[in-house]
Amino acid sequence: MRIFAVGRNYAEHIKELSNEKPDEPVIFTKPDTALIRNNAPFYYPSFSKDVHYEGELVLRICKEGKNIEERFAGKYYDAIGFGVDFTARDLQQKAKEKGLPWDIAKGFNGSAPVSDKFILINEFKDLKNINFSLSVNGEIKQQGNTSLMLFSFDYIISYLSKFFTLRTGDYIFTGTPKGVGPVKVGDVLSGSIEHEKLLEFEVR
Repeated sequence: MRIFAVGRNYAEHIKELSNEKPDEPVIFTKPDTALIRNNAPFYYPSFSKDVHYEGELVLRICKEGKNIEERFAGKYYDAIGFGVDFTARDLQQKAKEKGLPWDIAKGFNGSAPVSDKFILINEFKDLKNINFSLSVNGEIKQQGNTSLMLFSFDYIISYLSKFFTLRTGDYIFTGTPKGVGPVKVGDVLSGSIEHEKLLEFEVR
């Protein structure tokens, strides 16, 4: 399986990091070694002093496809989970300043905790109106709604499939809302969709 991710998909998050609003989805990937399952702990890496959380909705691909038309995209994902896109912000900033790729800052080991439970698409009344949140030590730090996405689920699927063949079991992180921030050892992070907690783990 592969992990795809979309950057800069919420306007307020773009503002908080002083980035430019994109004309098309900003795509990056994480290797499968980034994946953390079963609410296992996240171990703070020794190579960074500024790791940030980014809570996101995660699509689960259920059918192989490429060059998918947007109007058919809904057939290629069947459920939504919650994930955290950990980012070594100091390494990312260093790479940006030099105009270099920031794969290391996004794809290091354990940088993609994902909930074991995924909610089936047909359980949502409206995919364009899904609430989700990330809490740190019981305090809500991020709240998002899919109505605020610059690029919808279906558009993301269609766009990605122009360049990559999507396969059953792949995950797509769909972007984070405003409120990202640093974590420290001892923090407990939890992610919810529509008030249902799907993910909770400790930083060690």
